[in-house]
Amino acid sequence: MSHRATSACFTLDSAFGVGAVNPRLYGSFVEHLGRCVYTGLYEPGHPSADAEGLRQDVLDLVRELGVTTVRYPGGNFVSGYRWEDSVGPREERPVRLELAWKTTETNEFGLGEFMDFCAKTGMEPMMAVNLGTRGVEDALRLLEYSNHPGGTELSDRRIAHGAKEPYGIKMWCLGNEMDGPWQIGHKTAGEYGRLAAETARAMKMIEPDLELVACGSSGTGIDTFAAWEATVLEATYDNVEHVSLHAYYEEIDGDRDSFLASAVDMEHYIESVVATCDHVRARLKATKRINLSFDEWNVWYQQRPNPHAVEGWQQAPRLLEDVYTVTDAVVFGSMLIALLRHADRVTAASLAQLVNVIAPIMTEPDGPAWRQTTFFPFAQASAYGRGRVLRVDVDSPTYPTARFGDVPLLHATAVTDDETGDVTVFAVNRGQTDALPLNVDLRGVHAHALVEHLVLADSDPEAANTADRPDRVVPHPATGTTVIDGVLHAELEPLSWNMIRLTAKQD
Repeated sequence: MSHRATSACFTLDSAFGVGAVNPRLYGSFVEHLGRCVYTGLYEPGHPSADAEGLRQDVLDLVRELGVTTVRYPGGNFVSGYRWEDSVGPREERPVRLELAWKTTETNEFGLGEFMDFCAKTGMEPMMAVNLGTRGVEDALRLLEYSNHPGGTELSDRRIAHGAKEPYGIKMWCLGNEMDGPWQIGHKTAGEYGRLAAETARAMKMIEPDLELVACGSSGTGIDTFAAWEATVLEATYDNVEHVSLHAYYEEIDGDRDSFLASAVDMEHYIESVVATCDHVRARLKATKRINLSFDEWNVWYQQRPNPHAVEGWQQAPRLLEDVYTVTDAVVFGSMLIALLRHADRVTAASLAQLVNVIAPIMTEPDGPAWRQTTFFPFAQASAYGRGRVLRVDVDSPTYPTARFGDVPLLHATAVTDDETGDVTVFAVNRGQTDALPLNVDLRGVHAHALVEHLVLADSDPEAANTADRPDRVVPHPATGTTVIDGVLHAELEPLSWNMIRLTAKQD
């Protein structure tokens, strides 16, 4: 039965926190897949391209999006990655068959170009090593090339390639989705755990302070879920800091109610992996805790056919170019809320991906770049979701779903800046037809003055931004939001993402 109350409420108290937001929560992902790289962020002939071929219109949008880290070069791509193909003079780089996505890779954009991209956008690189077709030695060679100051064959090769200073990459992924049968070099949990452990141990012989991510399950639906994490972590526990999670959601068979509740599954996934990590910690009598790197997450319509004709072994074909609606953006924002609500253990995350491929930024070759609907929740969260997450226990009307039972209409979190006392509330109304009154008791925080309440919603739930109409959907100010006697009163539009900023400053 659904809850018949007509409004939602919760209380904020600065004494009850979840944890500090790690800036790495606002990371993204660049893979050599489709047009993410070529004609996405890199297009030498484009009118806005800089001397290195990076599209400056895309760089501007990446900065506006507020991305803090970027995971590279995959994804499935990394399991066949030959890093040495991607360094040195471009004219000498080999063209290869790329098995993961059945395309042809020119290697025109490589490691040096990626690091240039990171430098120009202020992002921290998060590098993945190939544990599919390669292993320990290759990871060590890539690490030495990237991070050693000089005086060795590989570090001097980097210097000869134009990078005098080491790249200083601190966060490394030990492969990608090695539990998946689709992966090049797919392994059992025991096989992968042993390889990942030996790779991690050897890499830390070079740099003990590296932060390493072991592959978790590629999703909760795979048969080995949780057992995989337990086996891998028992092998790697001493030498890794994170375990990865991957999750994508889509509307299936018109079941929009369940789609809007996707974050229910996402939060359960996070809590299940935390429980597995802590179970292994107890078994090993370890003191440190393993944190979570949710390094692939998004809305992805995997069941829809590709509207673009694609032949095998094309260069940068149009793959996975989902066009996101207002409905998708609301689900996307709810997923961001799920990550923030678990900020004590989710200390890194990567929105997959950054440009063109299931991405918040879209481009056309020789043409414009624009923001998808999902751009706005991410940019707002990255800008104002910094500080400490407060505990939010909502009392909300519910609605029935086929997949998750009765689900609260309200999904919300709040982040406070302990220095200023300012508070930002992020909230989603999952209801498709009715506005949802929201009352937030602010008695336990100092922020009692409203700064702004911005809403992402539209009368057409299928509204989307396109090259022809890039500003069809943009956030707009809410009306009627007030703070009276220490209580925030707002009315959340149907099917909406909301950012409500409050300040402790006195007029």
